[in-house]
Amino acid sequence: MHGSSGVVSNTDPWVRHFNSMGISTLVIDGFSGRGLTVVGPNQGLLVRLNLIVDIYRSLEILAKHPRVDPDRIVLMGFSRGGQAALYASLDRFNKLWNKSGIQFAGYIPFYPGCSTSYVGDTEVAPRPIRIFHGTPDDYNPVASCKAFVARLQDAKHDVALTEYPDSQHAFDLGLLGISSNVVSANAQTARNCRIKEGDGGVLLNADTKAPFTYKDTCIELNPHVGGNPATAEAARKAVSEFLLALFKTG
Repeated sequence: MHGSSGVVSNTDPWVRHFNSMGISTLVIDGFSGRGLTVVGPNQGLLVRLNLIVDIYRSLEILAKHPRVDPDRIVLMGFSRGGQAALYASLDRFNKLWNKSGIQFAGYIPFYPGCSTSYVGDTEVAPRPIRIFHGTPDDYNPVASCKAFVARLQDAKHDVALTEYPDSQHAFDLGLLGISSNVVSANAQTARNCRIKEGDGGVLLNADTKAPFTYKDTCIELNPHVGGNPATAEAARKAVSEFLLALFKTG
């Protein structure tokens, strides 16, 4: 599941690598069918939970595919898609929207945003969750993910966060040889927001107690993105080992 820029260049090296391992892939496009290309400068163009619905519908298609083992489908997502991959593990959302009759075998969110607290968000599927993030990420700071992981671990779930130093948001662009660190011009970030679900499913700004919008004063612009070839390769190795153990093909 892609991030705020849609299906972009960081997807291809992952697809090629997984295919070389004998693992098939499905890339979900949650934008084109809605007439969208990017949402970074206006995150309000698409409610984030829409991507979770897209994920479950894709799972339903895959579960019926004659060449796919429905018990060995893993969900991976990046940034906004990483957030969707993380919260797609919630029991509550599975009961609401997952019509496939199966569950993902595992979840692999890359640099997700974890600043939103949903009701019942520590009740997740009994499947491993492996999060990969960068220490200096100023788009989706790792601190909020560390706090969420701690709550999930306290609830005895199989979740782990791997944190890489010197790795900005989208650090896996390093798989393409990219090592630059640039400003994502005019992109909105909720890095200083605390968002909490209130009555009736309304998302509230936890500081103002008012319904959250992308016009709130906590929203900032111009976070950084940048690849790191070394940590990108380390993450690819870690993901590969996780999948081999999970699929028991190693």
